[in-house]
Amino acid sequence: MHVARARWGVVLAATSVVAVSGCSGGGTDSGAEPGNGTGEITVWAHQGQPAEVDALQQTIDDCNASQEDVQATLQLIPEADYMRTVTTTDPDELPDVLEYDGPMMASLAYAQKLAPVGDLVSAETLENQTDSVLAQNTYPADGEVYGISQYDSSLGIYGNKALLDAAGVSYPQGLEDAWTAEEFEAALQTLAAADPDQKVLDIKENYGAEWPTFGFLPIVYSAGEQVVEDGVAQGNLNSAPVVEAVERFAGWREYIDPNTDDKAFVDGRVPLSWVGHWVYNTYDEALGEDLVVLPLPDFGAGPKSGQGSWAWGVNPATENGAAAGALLDCLASDEAVSGMTDANAAPPGTTSVTAGSELYQEGGPLELFARQLELTCGDGEPTPDCVAVPRPVTPAYPVISQQFSEAFFGAYDGGDAQELLDSAAELIDLDYQDNDNYGS
Repeated sequence: MHVARARWGVVLAATSVVAVSGCSGGGTDSGAEPGNGTGEITVWAHQGQPAEVDALQQTIDDCNASQEDVQATLQLIPEADYMRTVTTTDPDELPDVLEYDGPMMASLAYAQKLAPVGDLVSAETLENQTDSVLAQNTYPADGEVYGISQYDSSLGIYGNKALLDAAGVSYPQGLEDAWTAEEFEAALQTLAAADPDQKVLDIKENYGAEWPTFGFLPIVYSAGEQVVEDGVAQGNLNSAPVVEAVERFAGWREYIDPNTDDKAFVDGRVPLSWVGHWVYNTYDEALGEDLVVLPLPDFGAGPKSGQGSWAWGVNPATENGAAAGALLDCLASDEAVSGMTDANAAPPGTTSVTAGSELYQEGGPLELFARQLELTCGDGEPTPDCVAVPRPVTPAYPVISQQFSEAFFGAYDGGDAQELLDSAAELIDLDYQDNDNYGS
């Protein structure tokens, strides 16, 4: 676990430097040439789980077969290498259409590797995007939308109802009665008292990549703070409420299963798992009616969740932007979005598919996740009235992600939370200063 986290930090640092230094002074004013809206276009995408790959290839085939004006060729790149490949490739060598990991949007737009898509896709496509994915794909500095999403993401705690009931632990029925941090800690203590090894919580310690930031940045927002405000992390990321919340979480380590085999929850070793929507199919198959979906605990300013996932953008260097936009329209169609979200159980990125989703519609097993996304905080300050918070939409995100992850898990491993968060805030602020506040 420690090796994976260290490697992940190095990757993010390299990505940030390349993404920013690869542009000519930075900026987001680069639009794609529309061309005549016909011809062949190239598409890059990450090679995700097999079901996602099959759904995407089927969509590309269907889009090609539905008309003769635009023909798209799909190239898959292994997920572990994908964003590094995008950030280290010159814009002139990027494809017409490229997939990107949502929180990297601002960095790619600043590096002039994404074009605004508002004039390239149909008004219907934009209007059908959910508020939460629009929050992820809109650059606050210019208000332009730089991508279209087929799906979103959400976080929560999965519970094993049989084990919770056996220990006499009551659990939330929704956002309105979410556990406070104190109540959650009391539940862990009660569960541990009835468990032979006292390990009762899985937080996916076995995960690497983007998980540390996505999984635990909501704690900052639930403590009532932002990571950065007006380009400044000092006094925000390292404020007293955040330090207290991180210290409290670190204190739960004695109850956490290291989960090296990724089976702690499905094998019944632990009754609680802190993770996102993507495990639902596996957990549902293992637990059936004993599976319950709960919000994350409230650290003082209401329960919060992460949001944002892969999205589709257009290379500003393309000379066929209209054709690229037409493909984005096709990727955002009900058929394409349904095919992908049926494959990966993700929250749909469109209002029309969400309304009819068996998983996410009212009364569905993942209705909680859909409600959290409806209550997106957008680009505003997180309040007790909103739940889903995008990861910071800024070109500094790679540095923010690296510094937060190292500080958070440093505290989790027994380090001084205040000192670690102070250092993280200082380095984030230095990144803003070194890049002229990214033009904002």
